[in-house]
Amino acid sequence: MGNRGIKLDGKILHTFQKSFVHVQNILDQNRLLINEINQNHESKIPDNLGRNVGLIRELNNNIRKVLDLYSYLSSNVTKSMDVNDSCDGDSRLDTKKRTKPS
Repeated sequence: MGNRGIKLDGKILHTFQKSFVHVQNILDQNRLLINEINQNHESKIPDNLGRNVGLIRELNNNIRKVLDLYSYLSSNVTKSMDVNDSCDGDSRLDTKKRTKPS
């Protein structure tokens, strides 16, 4: 059972790393979008202001992607904790209800 936990942890770590790299790439893109939106706004040029509509849509879609990725990660952590709890057997029955540390 111990080896299974190690493999599971490695698999989870890989998923986290891959997802966080993806999130960071999206956040970097958002920073560029926000800079362009600000420049367009400051320019007050009608074409630039009109372009902001599409840029803001793209920014909103990127924010949704980040939320989806964090939701996916949260779900994976919960599932892995459930798997680890079931692998540990009766010794962890008392820890099913988790409390936040102070």
